[in-house]
Amino acid sequence: MAQQDESDTIKVLRGVVAGAIAGAVASFAMDRFQAVVTALASSDDDGAQSEPATEQAADAVAQKVAGREIADADKPLAGQAIHYALGVGLGIAYGIAAEFRPSLTAGYGTGFGVATATLLDEAAVPAMGLGSAPWHTDLPTNIYSYASHLVFGATSELVRRQVADTLRA
Repeated sequence: MAQQDESDTIKVLRGVVAGAIAGAVASFAMDRFQAVVTALASSDDDGAQSEPATEQAADAVAQKVAGREIADADKPLAGQAIHYALGVGLGIAYGIAAEFRPSLTAGYGTGFGVATATLLDEAAVPAMGLGSAPWHTDLPTNIYSYASHLVFGATSELVRRQVADTLRA
């Protein structure tokens, strides 16, 4: 029994390390993907965009913690901090889950990407008042969300797998 507990502890620790690294790298990959898509799309629209959900979330946290909003000049950095913190947190959860249920990695992380898009962008963001419900959003925006999260999921799995294999060696 003690050997099983040690093995579970090792799996959890490996999942945390591999997941945290994977979540950070995947957040970066998703950020770069979104920057490229936004740059390509910006020539087609008038440039009017609402404040990103990550910046709104950072503002809400600042309100609760410090009792004041974040200065407009600091919002992009604060939004990035939320983006990366959430990505690392999701990566850790995925890394641990993958250690105990390898079948979750089927599709090379794409299922994880679809799940995060659905749970976050399509459900949590609208529920928290940080964005529109999916049925009030145009199709290109929904496709952009899912494509971004597919990049996140696939990158998470690629990096998680490499790090976990390295830690097993």
